[in-house]
Amino acid sequence: MAALVLRRFAAMLAVLFGLAVIVFVLQAVIPSDPARAMVGASASKEAVEAKRHELGYDQPLPAQFADYMGRLAQGDLQSSLRTRNEVVEDLRAFAPATFELAFAAMFLAAIGGLGLGLLLAGGGRAGKGIRLLLIGGASIPAFLTGLLLIVVFYSWLGWLPASGRVGDNFVVPDGPTNFLVIDSILNGTPDLTIDALQHLLLPAITLALLPTLAIARTLATSLDAVQKEDYVRTARAKGLKERTVLLKHALRNASGPALTMGGLQVGLMLGSIVVVERIFAWPGIGLYIDQSIAYSDFPAICGATLLLGATYVFLNFLVDLAQAWADPRIRTV
Repeated sequence: MAALVLRRFAAMLAVLFGLAVIVFVLQAVIPSDPARAMVGASASKEAVEAKRHELGYDQPLPAQFADYMGRLAQGDLQSSLRTRNEVVEDLRAFAPATFELAFAAMFLAAIGGLGLGLLLAGGGRAGKGIRLLLIGGASIPAFLTGLLLIVVFYSWLGWLPASGRVGDNFVVPDGPTNFLVIDSILNGTPDLTIDALQHLLLPAITLALLPTLAIARTLATSLDAVQKEDYVRTARAKGLKERTVLLKHALRNASGPALTMGGLQVGLMLGSIVVVERIFAWPGIGLYIDQSIAYSDFPAICGATLLLGATYVFLNFLVDLAQAWADPRIRTV
């Protein structure tokens, strides 16, 4: 197992290096001039050249790349052209909201995918109904899901808020985790906890819907294949209940493909988070990227892209370890 962890960790570092190279190349070939954007459109040519020299953009590309990797290793992502703050500081302010939303969506996707997959594998009328739900739900894009949820639960029923992270009448606690739901619990403010959960629910469901359906379909297909194995038939022949056979004998061996699909869906989820945060006015990295694109703030876009990419790679590293736990045969690969 230790050898597997080392191999997967080395692969993760290689992917992160490749991501950093791609971001640098995009930054080098983009036609906009960050130095001009920082000093302003009315600045003189001399001022622009001075800023280019300060930023190192007048150096050869290999020197720029070495400087870029050196700054990246120190956590220096330059300054935002829009906010004039260090990009790292901006991300510290926006990232907790995004990660809270993403983790809530992953939790819903894992629970929903597991439950629907088991119902689908169980067959019967429930299985047929779930199959129709999977086919229909998989065709709905995230932005349409979000709009439909807002129309139903905010406009028609008035049950849940449609925007923001918390109501205007609440004071957001300063830490310790910057995850609003957790901090409100730690600070003993149940009213804030309920309000934060209400604001979190619609965007989390929007993000989780497609991953839930994909995981459920993959798990159900894998369970169908595993239940044809000899050891499962033997368990049934011993008179064990179908629920026991499914949960104790088939599920673990069928979980590998579902875990792989879950890891892939994390990437799609992080890609959709920009759209979802804009729809729900969620103050996270997605909204930060959207505002930065409108301003052509490339340092901010690159920094946010690197953070989301690194998050995706790290989560897939954890998925690899979970697969090895579920299927010991993977540990020798």
